[in-house]
Amino acid sequence: MPTFTTYDGTELSYRVQGEGEPLVCLAGGPMRDAGYLGDLGGLAAHRALVLLDARGTGASAAPADPGTYRCDRQVGDVEALRAHLGLERIDLLGHSAGGNLAVLYAAAHPGRIRSLVLVTSAGRALGVETTDEEWDEAAEVFAGRSWYPEARAAIDAIDDDTPLRRVHEITAPFAYGRWDAAARAHAAGSGRETNWEAAPAYHGAGAYDPDATRRALGALTAPVLVLAGEYDAGPTPAKAAEAAAFFPHAEVVVQPGAGHFPWVDDAEAFVRPLAAFLDPAVRTVTVDGVRLAHRVTGPEDAPPVVLVHGRGENGTTWTEIAADLAADHRVYAVDLRGHGLSDRPGRYGFDDFRDELGGFLKALGLVGATVVAHSMGAGAAYLLAQREPGLIGRLVLEEAPAFVPLDPPRPAAERPEGPLAFDWAIVPATDAQLNAPDAAWRADAATITAPTLVLAGGPSSHIPQDQLARLAEDIPGARLVGIDAGHLIHETRPAEFLSALREFLAR
Repeated sequence: MPTFTTYDGTELSYRVQGEGEPLVCLAGGPMRDAGYLGDLGGLAAHRALVLLDARGTGASAAPADPGTYRCDRQVGDVEALRAHLGLERIDLLGHSAGGNLAVLYAAAHPGRIRSLVLVTSAGRALGVETTDEEWDEAAEVFAGRSWYPEARAAIDAIDDDTPLRRVHEITAPFAYGRWDAAARAHAAGSGRETNWEAAPAYHGAGAYDPDATRRALGALTAPVLVLAGEYDAGPTPAKAAEAAAFFPHAEVVVQPGAGHFPWVDDAEAFVRPLAAFLDPAVRTVTVDGVRLAHRVTGPEDAPPVVLVHGRGENGTTWTEIAADLAADHRVYAVDLRGHGLSDRPGRYGFDDFRDELGGFLKALGLVGATVVAHSMGAGAAYLLAQREPGLIGRLVLEEAPAFVPLDPPRPAAERPEGPLAFDWAIVPATDAQLNAPDAAWRADAATITAPTLVLAGGPSSHIPQDQLARLAEDIPGARLVGIDAGHLIHETRPAEFLSALREFLAR
């Protein structure tokens, strides 16, 4: 493991997981070996995680002065690591007690922070603490679990003489959304991974000056993401929101069904908002409670174009098209719900995607934009053009579903093995609507007022081409262009796709 020497001569160790831009990660516990963070549920696929073993934990040496275990005395360790890595600014993540250290570092060195992520982070550094009564009330969410009566009785028996290690063992079931085998195994590591002698010093007297910290954070211009677990009792989502209010540029994400270790409870749900937040090319906007990731390119004052992907895809499917259009357009490539880095709310359908696309346009002030949409996204787009005339300026439908009942109907699809880049629940939900679509969806095509281009992929497409021709006839003034490319015209024949699109936009 690589090492470096910090401000007082103590040799500290860190490990790196993944590749790409570094993300410095501070462990909680307090004073727990950073190994418990693992790869943070797969976040290492997006960033190089620099996992620091705090002084006296893991492979790091114990300091000569035990007083330096105090949280504020470890700020210098983070700064020494930054300098060792040769980074002008860092992306910094703090979990639980480590969030206090991250906050103190941001307050002391606001210009060194590029972005800050606080995961289920204790708010002592900000003066936001959870009382025992608040913890007890929040923990009632588990009252129906089989393990609760025994665990609750053990908590009630805790007193001032109960060793800290034993307190952690007793409260462990309350720290996870599900107290299953994975959670038990993860919790079991705490005993051997924590420096129990040093832990009490971390939050020791003098470690925090909340008023001074809050004032100093006024100089922090970097974006901040505060992630809370829905079932976490310390901090609760409400406490996380209270802490977030002290940062000039912060957003709060609450992971459903998660506790204090959200990457253990649901790795995919944990990684998506963090990967979106940490990627400078990705932005997010919330529409009806669903966070939608999107990528924006092109001049700010150029005419807007919104690119909408098909089922199972995401905004990156438009990379080549977006790069070309960005020369003279402001291009927005969205990840619809359930896809890519956007939330997976569990409710899907063409009507849901329709309403979401409308909300996206309104939230970003894109009324009158050109919408270029493929397949499932195209179905949502032309349903939106029917429902809200004037919201879409120009409409391009690539291989859109015709909403003619499928004959024969699609049988139930079997989910492929392994992780998917989208929520599989989308498939049965949209297949059911394709098998028996709302008759008005096709009939109301005649109400579309936006100038429309229909792109058809030819005989190798699974979409009947005569149905696309009929769709173009039903939409007043629509133009039909065929490109023999199959269903994925914009990927298979991007040059021809762009030629047809630009000719349409120039009219």
